[in-house]
Amino acid sequence: MLRMMIAAGAILVLGGCSTIVDGTSQTLGVNTSPADASCVFTRDGQQIAKIDPTPGTVKIEKTKHDIIVECTKDGYQKATFINKSDVNSATFGNILIGGGIGWAIDSATGSDNKYQATVSLTLVPDEAAPMPVVEPDPNIRESVGATLTH
Repeated sequence: MLRMMIAAGAILVLGGCSTIVDGTSQTLGVNTSPADASCVFTRDGQQIAKIDPTPGTVKIEKTKHDIIVECTKDGYQKATFINKSDVNSATFGNILIGGGIGWAIDSATGSDNKYQATVSLTLVPDEAAPMPVVEPDPNIRESVGATLTH
């Protein structure tokens, strides 16, 4: 009985290992080419952070939901990146050591999730006015042939 109580106490103490090791928040960075862009972070349709100008970092709360990063700059097309919420590697150790209780704590706090720490986006310049289509000279074959025979 004493062993069972010690084991249960250890599980409660070790429970939430990812919460202790990695915490419930994470710093995310954005680099853009060119620099000095403005990037908005949204999750579930709500803005959660902004970097203006890039490069820069923000601290966000971790959840199981993906984050959409949209960067804009005058003269460039908008660049978008979906930062997927992934499973934190400490979660697996927590399940092995702490069992379901530790995982439940980590899941409730969001610490069993992680995002890509740094994102690099290239903004594409706005396209200039389309070049006019130039029709070939209708007599190009004749003029080329005449050049070659002379």
